[in-house]
Amino acid sequence: MFKKTKSAYYAMGASITVGMLASSEVHAAGGGNNNFGSIATNITTSISALPGLVAAISYLAGLLLAVLGVMKIKDHVENPSQTPLKDGAIRLLAGGMLFGLPILLEAMTETLNKDNSGSGASSATLRAVNFTTI
Repeated sequence: MFKKTKSAYYAMGASITVGMLASSEVHAAGGGNNNFGSIATNITTSISALPGLVAAISYLAGLLLAVLGVMKIKDHVENPSQTPLKDGAIRLLAGGMLFGLPILLEAMTETLNKDNSGSGASSATLRAVNFTTI
């Protein structure tokens, strides 16, 4: 029974992949503009969606690990000799860290790239800080 389910799962995944590839826009097919500038522009355009993808995966994995951690702690409460408490605590901790990762990444990018001008933290602004006492 599982072999049929597994093969159907793989067939569905393959058909979705082929459908997505067939319906996607091909950037290199237009007009012979294959120079370094157009390649760099395509890479920059493609990478611009990467932080959103990382955030979505991080939120989902964090939520999954948090639920698994709670279930492990429940298993520990029901049978402490079989399931150690550290298993659930580690999953909860890792889930919390993954859940907070997008907020940390956003804070880092806002600090280093203020208003998309590239003028965030630099040596000129760091030297301009005055630490005199009042």
